[in-house]
Amino acid sequence: MDPTQKLQKIDVIHLGDELLLGLRSNTHLKYLGQKFSQYGLTLSSDLVIRDNHEEIVASLNSVWKNTDLLITTGGLGPTVDDITRQAVADFMGVELVFSDDIMKAIQNRFSSIGREMKENNKRQCFQLKGSEVMENPNGTAPGLFFEKDGKYLAMLPGPPRELKPMVENQLIPRLIERGLIEESHSYVQIRTCGIGESALEEKLKPIVSAAHEVDVAFCLHSGVVDVRFSTQISGAPISIAKGCAEAARELLGDDFVGYGDFDTAKSIISNLTAHGQRLALAESCTGGLIAAAFTDVSGASKVVSGGVVAYTKEAKIQLLGVPEDILLQHDEVSAETAVAMATAAAESLSCEYGLSTTGYAGPTGGNEKDPVGTVYIGYYSPVGAWSKRIFIKGDRELVRQRATVYALDVMRRKLRKYRQQDDEFRG
Repeated sequence: MDPTQKLQKIDVIHLGDELLLGLRSNTHLKYLGQKFSQYGLTLSSDLVIRDNHEEIVASLNSVWKNTDLLITTGGLGPTVDDITRQAVADFMGVELVFSDDIMKAIQNRFSSIGREMKENNKRQCFQLKGSEVMENPNGTAPGLFFEKDGKYLAMLPGPPRELKPMVENQLIPRLIERGLIEESHSYVQIRTCGIGESALEEKLKPIVSAAHEVDVAFCLHSGVVDVRFSTQISGAPISIAKGCAEAARELLGDDFVGYGDFDTAKSIISNLTAHGQRLALAESCTGGLIAAAFTDVSGASKVVSGGVVAYTKEAKIQLLGVPEDILLQHDEVSAETAVAMATAAAESLSCEYGLSTTGYAGPTGGNEKDPVGTVYIGYYSPVGAWSKRIFIKGDRELVRQRATVYALDVMRRKLRKYRQQDDEFRG
């Protein structure tokens, strides 16, 4: 690779029998693909192989000759099956050298948690001769960055909580410093909710047609649609893509959620925190997924007082205080029950807001009026209570996931409208 050129080909090799046995999900492809796409790069290949010396060497031999940057994940631990270092060293024709600095870092980590470094951890203290050590603040396995024949190798640990910070804080800065990637992004992404992919594409046609230098891509996932405006191919200024994104924001109104990987739960927490208000949750078909979405956000305790998973009629009555008459007259899955659940949760925990779900996630249940996939979302606020009926076609997992996304989106829209009206009144 010419040292004056940017990276063109990035290849990834994941190592681990547990991946091929289905014992652990491989989330690295999605993360690395998204991360490098921010810099206008697309992964060229992604390979998963066993913890086998011969297979590792054979894979390296196949990939290394055509790559600019090869990333390996996994196999850097202290156990006998962690053989990545040795296999890579054998392939590269370099020796492994013991690093006192790595050993001190591992010893300090064990000491900080009141434990003693084990003898097998010394296996992690070896590095490829001439490589740079990438620090691992969340584990004992350091990463390694190595250059040979104008190509680059990045060896990363397997656990996501160790790999991701290393990519963000160690690998990407090294690539930028060497001029291998551009520091600025080559695209702008917006997130939408409440509008289908085909309807969204049709709505954005005027914007897309007018911007010949911008490439547009749509990605549907978990009930939201992301739209990416990119100038990577044309080489046009990123400002043109930003202009398209801003025009889309104006055109979409409430269907526009935010820029980038916008987190709706985080946005709601920020909104309520700013106004000193609190939220209570009451879930049936989502089984705690909404609560999980909120409590995944640091600082959620300032806003979320608590929640109840009231799965049965008895739980709705006894734990939430939903009037039995409502359940008998309108059924457990109904607009009235959803409102009663949200209201009861908010009142019992003295919160300004309440959010609830009740529905038929399937595969059993439902009726002619409300078949499987029907979900009612209840919303309680200082200015009233509402419900929204949605229908989600899919299996049980999909119904529950999308119901969670839509419930958060209902609250996002209601808060946005309420804040706007409040600002207009005060203005």
